[in-house]
Amino acid sequence: MLEDLKLGDVYDGFLFLAESTRNPPKLKSHHHIELELNLVVRGTITYVVSGRRFTFPSRTLLWLFPEQEHQLVDRSDNAQNYVGVFKPSLITSACRTDAYEGLKRKKNEQDGVLNTLLEPDSFDLIRKTMDSLMQGSLDPDLLNREAGFGVGSEFSFEHGDPDGLNAGLHHLLLLCWRSQRTGRVLGDAVALHPAVRRALKLLSEGDWERDLGQLAKACGTSEAYLSRTFHRQVGVPLSRYRNSLRLSRFWEQYRQPEQKTLTEAVYAAGFGSYAQFYKVFTQAYGSGPRACLVASLPTQS
Repeated sequence: MLEDLKLGDVYDGFLFLAESTRNPPKLKSHHHIELELNLVVRGTITYVVSGRRFTFPSRTLLWLFPEQEHQLVDRSDNAQNYVGVFKPSLITSACRTDAYEGLKRKKNEQDGVLNTLLEPDSFDLIRKTMDSLMQGSLDPDLLNREAGFGVGSEFSFEHGDPDGLNAGLHHLLLLCWRSQRTGRVLGDAVALHPAVRRALKLLSEGDWERDLGQLAKACGTSEAYLSRTFHRQVGVPLSRYRNSLRLSRFWEQYRQPEQKTLTEAVYAAGFGSYAQFYKVFTQAYGSGPRACLVASLPTQS
């Protein structure tokens, strides 16, 4: 799915710090015309790319190219990762020598995710650079709450000093690429079973709320085998993954222009009851929806 990040003309890209305790899950497979990089600051994040699972620990720098379909499937409870994107126009103007020609790719040269485990000094330098670019940005709670910059809403990224941000993104892009070329690539990819790949595709389509037996049948396997293999290969139980998808759909439903009530959005997302939603929400964010997002959630109807 090609995703529009809704970046204004004045911006050459954006940067924000995603935190698992504040950032709604966004589990649909997608790509965008911008080059994306992630820096894992804390915990772990897990992507599925080209039918393989990749789990990245702290200090990992990873790249997702414009034609590279990717799906964030899990994060540790303490995960923090910087997400930066760069418009093609920025890459063209910033990369004029052979040393940076690789940044102009539309997709990775090999299957999987280009990445490197940074040395501590390189990690500290890149993180401090990213921290400095966040000065003048929107409130972190707002950035995390709107996860994805516009999915199901009219929200778009803003910064108090666009020119300063653009100059910083230019520098950050080149700095990270130099570090990529000298770092150590991780190699812990897991090739997914066809049934697991089928389950991920069906579940991410958004309208699959049938029971486990029907899902297993559609994937050509038994319930027990699908559950066991999914957990082993993706790294998260199938039930937890389905609940994360429902939570992601809740945010999309709640932000629709017709302004669904909280309860309407809960049921439209596929939760069987408000109690189930409350439990999943609390496990994800550490508190209930009212306490966690009182500024954005209306009174329950």
